[in-house]
Amino acid sequence: MMDVSSLFSLPEGLHVEWVEPQGADLSVGVVSTNPSSCCPLCAQASSQVHSRYWRRLRDVPCAGRQVVLHLSVRKFFCRNPDCARKIFAERLPPFVEPWAQATSRLFEAVQAIGLVTGGELGTRLADRIGFHTSPSTILGRIMALAPCSFPPVSCLGIDDWSFRRGRKFGTILVDLTTHAIIDLLPDRCAETSAAWMREHSEIEIVSRDRGEDFAAAARAGAPQAIQCADRFHLAKNLTEIVEEVLARCRAEIRQASKSSDTAKGVQDGENAERLSASSGEDPVTDPLAGSAHLAHHAERSDRYQQLVELRNEGLTNKEIARRLGMAERTVRHWFKRGIPYGKPELRRKRSHGFDPYIPYVTERWNQGEHNGLHIFRELQARGFKGGSSTVYRFLRSLRGYSASPQGKAERAQAIPETPSQDFSAKDAVWLFMRRPVDLDETEKHHLALICQASPTATRVYELVQDFMEMLRHRKGERLDNWLRSVRNSHIKELQSFVRGIERDKAAVLAGLTLPHSNGIVEGKVNKLKLIKRMGYGRAGFPLLRQRVLHAL
Repeated sequence: MMDVSSLFSLPEGLHVEWVEPQGADLSVGVVSTNPSSCCPLCAQASSQVHSRYWRRLRDVPCAGRQVVLHLSVRKFFCRNPDCARKIFAERLPPFVEPWAQATSRLFEAVQAIGLVTGGELGTRLADRIGFHTSPSTILGRIMALAPCSFPPVSCLGIDDWSFRRGRKFGTILVDLTTHAIIDLLPDRCAETSAAWMREHSEIEIVSRDRGEDFAAAARAGAPQAIQCADRFHLAKNLTEIVEEVLARCRAEIRQASKSSDTAKGVQDGENAERLSASSGEDPVTDPLAGSAHLAHHAERSDRYQQLVELRNEGLTNKEIARRLGMAERTVRHWFKRGIPYGKPELRRKRSHGFDPYIPYVTERWNQGEHNGLHIFRELQARGFKGGSSTVYRFLRSLRGYSASPQGKAERAQAIPETPSQDFSAKDAVWLFMRRPVDLDETEKHHLALICQASPTATRVYELVQDFMEMLRHRKGERLDNWLRSVRNSHIKELQSFVRGIERDKAAVLAGLTLPHSNGIVEGKVNKLKLIKRMGYGRAGFPLLRQRVLHAL
């Protein structure tokens, strides 16, 4: 028959004497059978028993029942005449610590629950599986964990994370060799990070983003290390620059595409002359160049002008939205409120009392009733208390639409669609950033139209593809030639990107040459955010640091 002691996984020297259910608990009598014990002060063994006493210990649950161990512990005489302690109680580590009221494995189970779930949620989970504990106990066990020990770090990844978005930030440090989080810092100041790096003189490489704080920290705290700019952030910065250029050139691209569609059969030379005449100012003197806000505002203005042109030609909101790749609700909103961040042309204030009557007015309009006075009188008969001007303003937004679906379809077919009509800098930028082999036929066609319509876009595409090729295959030796080509292009947005690279050229060159990157660090930041949000914002930095460093 199997020994009962083995069922409870008791260590050698402890023996189960009896087992008795008591309500929801399971009481287990345990005695120590070790022939001797060592004095905790002088470490001399003794086998002379002085007395016995009982310890009541909580243990991990069994089959949903709480287990209570009634442990019989002996006291021994210390036979060392030079020892200050004459009588001592036997120690039973690592099963139970002195003066503890629970076994070590119960503490470890509570710690594991706390590390995974936190205090409040951990308490609810523990109650479901037979543990009876409190949030304070769980958090106390987490804070009692000893500091983690890590091997010397040679490749360090550093990044910031938001404790409170836009208000309070911290710093995460990751060993890029072992992929382990080494430490968390309570802020992202350069002095704090530099002080941490000074204590680790073995650092050889520091991988970081393009921020100046971490660059200054690496220069001050680890001057012997090679700084490596993250390739993802380089590509991200270039993406923002390209989107700005395309937003500025949107009107040029759209007008050139429209002209080429309506002037079929014209010779290539004439097309080129018309394109150069309609292409606007030179990129060097373009007042929109170098300003992301003005460039994107110009894109919105040009898109709004498209809406007005298509509406004047008689297209419905649904057809306009389809052609321009916008939501129908957005089209309606722009017509009612005007261009965002611009002076509204069709701006109106609609009384809240008119809202319940909008479906009825729309239905009557679609039925063919376009007389505002008749509709106003019908609304008065239905209880409308507002004035006629409110009704007329709403009908003005519906003007120009045909009640016949067949008429709408004929009108839409009569107005041809032009290439790049739904051009969006936010979408088109990915045609420039991706590899040509990754584009499908439709995307290749759209890219060709954009490049044919704008000489600026063509030059930007060539430069972007050169840089992305250099970044993907880590050909940093080509960086100087690429910078020279950008300077000769006279594209103001790219000049700004080059100036940023020049200020951090050594780190950028290392990023385009060495295999290290901050991708691992970004993944660890996502893990940190998950752990942080599980605390519901109630825990401070010390607890968060413990949970992150000891995460399972």
